[in-house]
This record gives sequence, C-alpha cells and structure tokens, in this order.
Amino acid sequence: MLKTVIVSKTMAMPAETVWSAIAGIGGLERWFPVIAACRVIGNGVGAIRILTLAAGGEMTDRIELIDHGHRRFQYNRIESPFGVSHYLGTVTVGETVDGGSVVEWMVEIDAELVSQELLDFVHQAITDGVAGLEWDLLESAASSSASEAL
Repeated sequence: MLKTVIVSKTMAMPAETVWSAIAGIGGLERWFPVIAACRVIGNGVGAIRILTLAAGGEMTDRIELIDHGHRRFQYNRIESPFGVSHYLGTVTVGETVDGGSVVEWMVEIDAELVSQELLDFVHQAITDGVAGLEWDLLESAASSSASEAL
C-alpha cells in the first residue's frame, strides 16, 4: 500500500542557499538527529548515500535526480531496516515573494503493511531534519558574518 508523507517549511533565507545544501547530497548527519553518519560514494545522479542510524543499522539511497533549474532532488532508498519495498524521497526548494524559501520534502512509502507508527516516525524524522537543515544554514551564515567582521 503506497502512502505519502509531506513536510513543508518556510525559511528566511534565499532558495539558492537552501538548494545548494540539498543538492550537495551529503551532510544529513548535521541535519537529522536520527542519522549518526552520512557517507557519499560518487557524484551527482547515480551517487550512493549510506546513512548510519543513531539507533543502529544503515540505510542506502541512490540519487535519482538533481534538477538545478527546478530545484528538485530525488532519491530512492534501496536498503532500509524498515521493511519497505518502495521509498522515494523528493525534495523541492521554492522561492517566497519576500526572498525566502520553502522546502517541501515528500516521501512515498510502500510496504505490505505500512503502520501509522512508521508514517509518524518518517514524518517526525523529516520534520526534525528540515529544521536541522535550517539551523545548520543559519549557523553557517552567522559564522561567515562573524569571520567577515574580523
């Protein structure tokens, strides 16, 4: 049964800044509390991203799409400890009228039995990860500003 989880967040930073972080493929260990380590093998479409979970276990993603023109990123989770037969993540970064950005992170999950517990876990993990992305980018901007002031 195919289920969809969507998380959307508006950020007060330029879409290009947010997109650059997403399109960089790695860094998820800085954004997602559930991820202890992120290792990327290869570059661009076809790259493999191996995620070590803080609670133990690994997940493996294959990068399917990096569309700079539409700021759209897609990955296929090809290995997971959660027993899903299909897990496709799509991240889009749009611009707001005031120069900010909006991130939409959508995941399609298919498994014989998709429990509400799994959907809630994925939703919370993505919510935490998108908030972590924003914090990481704000922290980087603050560090850059402090360095330039010296």
